[in-house]
Amino acid sequence: MRRGRPGALPRGTAERALTSVGTGEEAQPPAGAGSTEHGSEPQPRGTEESRLWHITLSVSGAESPLAEVRRGLEQLAHDHPFLLTSRYADDHAEIRYWEEARDLHDAAAVALRLWGEHRSTARLPPWEIVGLEVIDRETYHQRIAEGYGPPPASPVGVHPF
Repeated sequence: MRRGRPGALPRGTAERALTSVGTGEEAQPPAGAGSTEHGSEPQPRGTEESRLWHITLSVSGAESPLAEVRRGLEQLAHDHPFLLTSRYADDHAEIRYWEEARDLHDAAAVALRLWGEHRSTARLPPWEIVGLEVIDRETYHQRIAEGYGPPPASPVGVHPF
């Protein structure tokens, strides 16, 4: 077995920063990409306006005491102030909140990191992400108006299923 330096990334992986999260870098359009068919130049990455995205993150794993799950989700809500609501059971939970991001890719990337990044500080169960839904604000409100989709997060907070 070959061991790497402490803190080094595994072979074949590379660190990559998101260009829309305040790095100030502007991505270049792909080779051959010119103006759009209407004659306007595409907007450089990093200059696009942020949008609101409704996130539903589902996690699941081995059973944990309900009191510990609730306490961990309450701490997550404290650490992540945009958390709308969490529902939980002893082996799964669902977290819903709004995220501000340039596009769906950035919103999904942030959502996929949420559980892992807060697992130790909020003492969350060692569950894995089993579902993710990211929809824009317009789609969220359209679903509500048409009577399907999740009802608005009310009451806000941490609740059992």
